Amino acid sequence: METIAIPAINLAAIMPEVILSVVAMVLLLVNVFVPSENKGYLAYLSIIGLAITAASTVSGWGAPQIGFGGAVMEDNFAIFFKVVLLFAAGLAILISDRYMSQEGCNSGEFYPLMLFATVGMMFMASGTDMMVIFLGLELLSICLYVLAGYNRDSVKSNEAGLKYFLLGAFSTGFLLYGMCLTYGATGSTKLAAIANYAIQNQAVASNPFFVIGMLLIAVGFSFKVAAAPFHMWTPDVYQGAPTPVTAFMSAGPKAAAFAAFLRTMIFAFPMLKGNWTELLWVLAVLTMTVGNVIALSQDNVKRMLAYSSIAHAGYALVGFTACNAEGAAGILFYMLSYTFMNIGAFAVVVLIGKKGEKNGNVQDLAGLGFKRPLLAVLLSVFLFSLAGIPPTAGFIGKFYLFSAAIKSGYIGLAIIGVLNSAASVYYYLRVMVYMYFKEPQEDYEWAGVTPAVALCLVIALVSTLVLGVVPGTVLELAQKAVQF
Repeated sequence: METIAIPAINLAAIMPEVILSVVAMVLLLVNVFVPSENKGYLAYLSIIGLAITAASTVSGWGAPQIGFGGAVMEDNFAIFFKVVLLFAAGLAILISDRYMSQEGCNSGEFYPLMLFATVGMMFMASGTDMMVIFLGLELLSICLYVLAGYNRDSVKSNEAGLKYFLLGAFSTGFLLYGMCLTYGATGSTKLAAIANYAIQNQAVASNPFFVIGMLLIAVGFSFKVAAAPFHMWTPDVYQGAPTPVTAFMSAGPKAAAFAAFLRTMIFAFPMLKGNWTELLWVLAVLTMTVGNVIALSQDNVKRMLAYSSIAHAGYALVGFTACNAEGAAGILFYMLSYTFMNIGAFAVVVLIGKKGEKNGNVQDLAGLGFKRPLLAVLLSVFLFSLAGIPPTAGFIGKFYLFSAAIKSGYIGLAIIGVLNSAASVYYYLRVMVYMYFKEPQEDYEWAGVTPAVALCLVIALVSTLVLGVVPGTVLELAQKAVQF
């Protein structure tokens, strides 16, 4: 009788995910017994759970753990990205309580959904098997479908949830079909085993199933990072979803998708590097250009930030195209920086928004610099960082990404990136012109800052400036994280 080998489990490799899953399930139970007027306390319990998870995650730095037969790897790469994901979830939760109370949809399930989505993202960052990456992606996606349509009284929110569900399911089909073709060509779903098989059998690199599988996987991940021309869902979903959900989607899932995309292409398809770097070059140019050009004409702030998010995915793709240690480290640093500056901007949008998000156009910010000068200064700092103006984190991140491209010989790509970054200054400055050079139409008496939102703004502001002035320590950590 043939014996069945049971792979080593090693729970240490997934301990952060286990902790956060337990916290999310506890919150589901607590939600049943908490009165509707006290649902806000669940936000603070979520933050505590995220802090405990972060401590467990950081404790594994420098001591890689491999579990479940090599399907999961808790290495420095995964740990760095997990810290980014936990920050994205924590900051989004901090700005959610005020918004949910204002909109009358603070039913309590919001916070467990955010935590489960974060668990899915963490599996994407640490997965070294396509099935683990896919399971993490599906856990994330299912939660995001619900979160995007969470405000059931809003037609736009319902539309956002439905659009994201339909297009997300369609893109998942591409990704899964690509994984199936890769498995058919190599006989494995483990990233390292796929690469080893291709190295030992040189003919597989020209196998159409293998090449098409790689292309379909790239298409699936391109949808998740909102790369053009797979970006069409982004503006409608970002505009219609509740603002805290939009803030979360613009940072967390994008970082998780880049983590899985990076690990998959570098670990599983190194022999096709020449093919997928050419593909990424085209994607980077398209994504930067489409995002910035269309953002120029947007009046709705959330829609403008959505196209801005597309452009920032293009900047990250520049580092991906470079395919060197500096480029990979630049993506890690940029995802962290982008999380702070983008969620910080959305936090201000939450504070100045009226019930029903009726105050969401650029014109509605007229005179904000005179009526609420502190909020205007904060928004200006975050927009300056998004534009890549020193001494902010956005400038250092772009400089590092473009430098990596130049080092790899992609000088033209770096020039296109710089020109796109310069073009983006227009629509960011347009917001500031309305804040400081237009007559105020409102007193913004409703724009009160709650302790939770204030904490989010302080963390985002300090991090944006510190990473721009003294980025050395974080850059060194990012470089250590990509030493596979």
